[in-house]
Amino acid sequence: MTNESAGTTPALAMAVRGFEDYLTLQRNRSVHTVRAYRKDLELFLRHAAQSGVSELGQLELRHFRAWLGALDAAGLSRATIARRAASVRAFMDWAVREELIPVNPALRLRSPKRTGALPAVLSQSQAGTLFEDLDERTQQGEPHELQRRAMIEVLYGTGVRVGELVGLDIDDLDTERRTLVVLGKGSKERTVPYGVPAAHAIDDWLRRGRPRWATEKSGPALFLGRRGSRIDQRAVRAQVKDALDALGDTAAQGPHALRHSAATHLLDGGADLRAVQELLGHSSLATTQLYTHVSVDRLRRSYEQAHPRA
Repeated sequence: MTNESAGTTPALAMAVRGFEDYLTLQRNRSVHTVRAYRKDLELFLRHAAQSGVSELGQLELRHFRAWLGALDAAGLSRATIARRAASVRAFMDWAVREELIPVNPALRLRSPKRTGALPAVLSQSQAGTLFEDLDERTQQGEPHELQRRAMIEVLYGTGVRVGELVGLDIDDLDTERRTLVVLGKGSKERTVPYGVPAAHAIDDWLRRGRPRWATEKSGPALFLGRRGSRIDQRAVRAQVKDALDALGDTAAQGPHALRHSAATHLLDGGADLRAVQELLGHSSLATTQLYTHVSVDRLRRSYEQAHPRA
């Protein structure tokens, strides 16, 4: 447990540790996912402890409602409150299955519905400008720029998550078929195709950039930090942000905006929804359907701006 668990009792802390083990060993959740659950639970249990709760059996529906009310009063978004409520419900369901408590007091807990805000995406013309700028930056052959272009080509060209990008090894590439093997959420592997521009950018990085940064610490990692070890997500986010900021006329920010843009542009171009679901590694088709709403929203805005009878 972290120092964040201060304020909870040993019994409550032990229960959270048991839930962490369940998520890691049985549900095969990532380190980041487990950390997010733990943070949500610790915040709730600290709040409940202030009302005299020292063990799970003392929790009542009023404790959960009071906590959600406090989150709302603190100005947290509906999406954040809904996520934290889901974490607590999952924890309490687990506690019932483990027979730590006889019933789940959070069963009737209602969290606010998400607003369904649509993700910011690049227009296709903005994407074109982005890659023209990246191509110009690579003219001097600097490893930093060669790698950035290759990473952004892969992020946009395949729709992979930033965590999946940094985990890529050279052996994950099939350059003849132009595909790469990605280890996604839940350690599920999927094979995704990439296009000719991404192939050229990767080849350029492997020939002219990577050898100048590679060390014995590099191993098979496809993308590297300046000291030769595998690049981390924070560095990728910073580099993508810099490239998108240079456009100056978009709300799209970070690697996930490139994933959103890839999905939206595929659907705009007539791609099958289930094919896009497989490409992105979504477990539910409902998640992929969000991007159809993005496309409709963009169509509506264009209509309202251009049609004389809008």
